Amino acid sequence: MRIFIIVAGLLISFLPLKAQRGWELGAWAGVSYYFGDLNTTFNLSRPGPAGGASARFNFNNRLSAKFDLNYGRISADDQFSKNDFERARNLSFSSNIFEFSGQFEFNFMPYIHGSDDFPFTPYLFGGLSVFYFNPKAVFEGESYALRDMGTEGQFTGNEYFLVQPAFVYGGGIKFDLNDVWSVNVEISARRLFTDYLDDVSGLYADKDEILALRGPIAVELSDRSTLEDRELFQIGQPGRQRGNSKDRDSFNFIKLGFMYYFGYLPCPEISTF
Repeated sequence: MRIFIIVAGLLISFLPLKAQRGWELGAWAGVSYYFGDLNTTFNLSRPGPAGGASARFNFNNRLSAKFDLNYGRISADDQFSKNDFERARNLSFSSNIFEFSGQFEFNFMPYIHGSDDFPFTPYLFGGLSVFYFNPKAVFEGESYALRDMGTEGQFTGNEYFLVQPAFVYGGGIKFDLNDVWSVNVEISARRLFTDYLDDVSGLYADKDEILALRGPIAVELSDRSTLEDRELFQIGQPGRQRGNSKDRDSFNFIKLGFMYYFGYLPCPEISTF
């Protein structure tokens, strides 16, 4: 922590003294992507809708802090996989994501609203977020919250938490439309602390135990494979692989946002001597 403060202080000390300060407010729309046990090949063909609101405070023309309220919908289905085992596994899910995040941004170039010399810049950012998710699946026309089903044998009270923290990181480019309006194009990724974004992580549990704990619907949702595929791939047997707990899930946004600038550009002081 002390090293971070020293480095941040050194960066600020090299920034130009004449710099813009103030708030920007805006909104964004885009797409959301999920990567995890039900999308192991980073397939980008099934994006979900996404959008949100942003507030940015510019400390100067290089550094700023941004706060986002984000929404995205993610989903995946084994039937679209090119992997034989995954298609036979036949699991699926969808989830709404609601997130609040805070990040620090660094502009590669000086960026000043209304300036002819510095009207755009690429930038990088990093920070933290808190998000809510709730994976669901459809069985016989009904939607079920998978966490409540204990599909990997979780006991009641030992289910994964639906509110989780995450690291946020990414980059983009911002450029002026005029003195107060600007456009931001951004790719925003997450490093999660959970592998249950899709309700798939570890091993198949004993179906008799799931039946006793959660009932017959939970058994069906824990293993969606056919009898033929179970025999061919040995799917559904207790202790067999259901997911990969060593590789955490992730969700990501591609954003197109518009920001309105409420700040000002301080003028240098005029000496009376």
